[in-house]
Amino acid sequence: MHRATEQVLVNLSLYDGVADHLQADQGIWIGADGMIRAVGPVDDVLAEAGDVPVVDLGGDVVMPGLTNMHVHLSLGLPGHLADEVHRSNLAELVLLMADSARRTLHAGVTTARLVGEGRYADFALRKGIEAGAVDGPRIFTAGHALCCTGGHGWEADALEADGADGFRQLTRAQIRAGADLIKVCISGGIAGQYEAIDTPQLLDDEMAAVIRVAHDWGRKVTAHAGPADTVRRAVELGLDCVEHGYELTDEVTRLMAERGVWYVPTIVVSRCEQFFRDSGVPGWLMERALGAGPRHWESLQHAIRNGVPIALGSDMPPHAGYDETTATVRELEFMVDAGMPVADALKAATIRPAEWLDADDRLGSITAGKHADLLVLRDDPTRSVSALRTLHVVMKGGVVYRDDHGRTRARR
Repeated sequence: MHRATEQVLVNLSLYDGVADHLQADQGIWIGADGMIRAVGPVDDVLAEAGDVPVVDLGGDVVMPGLTNMHVHLSLGLPGHLADEVHRSNLAELVLLMADSARRTLHAGVTTARLVGEGRYADFALRKGIEAGAVDGPRIFTAGHALCCTGGHGWEADALEADGADGFRQLTRAQIRAGADLIKVCISGGIAGQYEAIDTPQLLDDEMAAVIRVAHDWGRKVTAHAGPADTVRRAVELGLDCVEHGYELTDEVTRLMAERGVWYVPTIVVSRCEQFFRDSGVPGWLMERALGAGPRHWESLQHAIRNGVPIALGSDMPPHAGYDETTATVRELEFMVDAGMPVADALKAATIRPAEWLDADDRLGSITAGKHADLLVLRDDPTRSVSALRTLHVVMKGGVVYRDDHGRTRARR
């Protein structure tokens, strides 16, 4: 089991997730409990910390750990990924997910929101990570996704229901298992062979049942959704977040902004041809995904222009290789390419997801009283999010899980 070491980080520039610029000559005092005890000008922090071991970061940049808001640690796309998941027993599935969780953490993702896993394995994994038995990000999970009979995800991680009563029961079952949020599939998508992206799949009373039960129990609801009209109906019923949104319009994104409905675009999934090839997916899936790309890009641009709150999510495994970086970093780069200011993109990967998760009192920024979830980069992310390609240290809760150059050795 890993334990945090009390230390003061010095000789660093800081992007804290609050200010939009780097702050030079900062110090970060991390307690033995893995919490940040003080942040500020280095001399002030050293004076406050007293005789605490010091770590010299050689002038590098420190920023908050990333949050990826659309993760499937047991991703089972049609092809060999699905074959591996489906033929595994429960113990094997948890081990597969644990390996993905470790890789996710090493990629700089210190918090992950899981939006559909199988056989309730995510709850066992979450418990193992919290106990320190497994290396992985902090997990917020929806348990199983919910869908109609034959709906999106039925052959993967989704549970099927029909009618308002059926969806009420499944929503309560996920909450009983320990779900932090609810995920419901309200339209078709990329990975369903017998559907189209714009296929509506839930009736209004079914959507309303999920949202009402979840909200009554203090849980938010996020929806896999493609077409604008289906999204509009869900937003009017009280939906909290939209996943993918492949065919959003100017009008619908204005409504989302007005109602405070969040958007996790997962823009990489309609541009990741090589990942699909490497995963051995069938031709129809690749054709549908890549064909959705131009309209998906317009959706993201509508959302940016109209002020929809946006959070980072990759759908692809957060650690998966993509254009000589990871899917997580590439997603951020695409968001900037689509018109999002760098400052907003960084917050979409740090403090803003923490707000949606109602965890911004302890996560999302480098602030006294929060968990010491930190990344160390060579380059300045406030100039370009591509600076994340220079990531070489990952710390979660004051514990170093990745250190490429041995920079985190303390001295007195």
